[in-house]
Amino acid sequence: MLYSKVTPEAKRRAFRDGLASGRLQRLPGAFNALSARLIERKGFEGVYASGGVLANDLGFPDIGLTTLTEVAGRVHTYARSTDLPVLVDADTGFGEPMNVARTVQELEDAGVAGIHIEDQINPKRCGHLDGKAVVDQATAVNRIHAAVEARRDENLVILARTDIRGSEGLEAAIDRAKALVDAGADGIFPEALRDLGEFEAFRQAVDVPLLANMTEFGKSELFTNQQLQDLGFNLVIYPVSLQRLALGAAERGLDAIISEGSLSSQVEHMQTRADLYELVDYPAYSEFDTSVFNFDVERDNYH
Repeated sequence: MLYSKVTPEAKRRAFRDGLASGRLQRLPGAFNALSARLIERKGFEGVYASGGVLANDLGFPDIGLTTLTEVAGRVHTYARSTDLPVLVDADTGFGEPMNVARTVQELEDAGVAGIHIEDQINPKRCGHLDGKAVVDQATAVNRIHAAVEARRDENLVILARTDIRGSEGLEAAIDRAKALVDAGADGIFPEALRDLGEFEAFRQAVDVPLLANMTEFGKSELFTNQQLQDLGFNLVIYPVSLQRLALGAAERGLDAIISEGSLSSQVEHMQTRADLYELVDYPAYSEFDTSVFNFDVERDNYH
């Protein structure tokens, strides 16, 4: 009922343990607190909060228009609603090194287990679009150094994302990753690698946890969990997948209203009322206070 009873500190320890376990940690991207809870119910190891999803949810493209306050407020609702660790896309850290330091502490206070900070210039753009530009290495290193210095819980995981592959190639990305590790990054998110060979080359070159981004319609092939596990990757995210699935279903429903005059054909594809009530834990609220919830929840009587 209400919020998770697992403390942020415990979630951070669990996230670090997962990264060291030798098992691939699967983090689908949530688009609200309820979808974060669904990810937990399905047995995944963590929840991802995509900057692109947060921007899209506000009606913006993923070009750095969201603010730290907006991101921290939204991901707080994810973190408090699930027992799973939440990894957050912190974009470029929302400014210069002092802003990066504040970003880390604000997101710590929001209850997240990990963040990643990238080396794009401001304003940034989606990692799988052409035309990205990155900052020089000294600036990228300073961002990570500031993030590491600012964290108060040593178990908060700080990942460094590099987007340099798209503009300068694989070797430049590996060199940048090594510098970011030297700056204190706990792991690396190499964005927009092209094929399995590039993923393998990165794993052989960098001896820290690595994150694979399996986003649809992007630069990377969509590898299976087993392929990534066999390569030795530690994390895989599906950042926008649930939002895309949900909006695709919503569009089909709206089309059905227009073309058929009702949603009768779509009911079989909907989450049932019973499943929704289970996900929000209605019975627990009934036990706590019958004045809040005072009618029977017999599964056969609602859908």
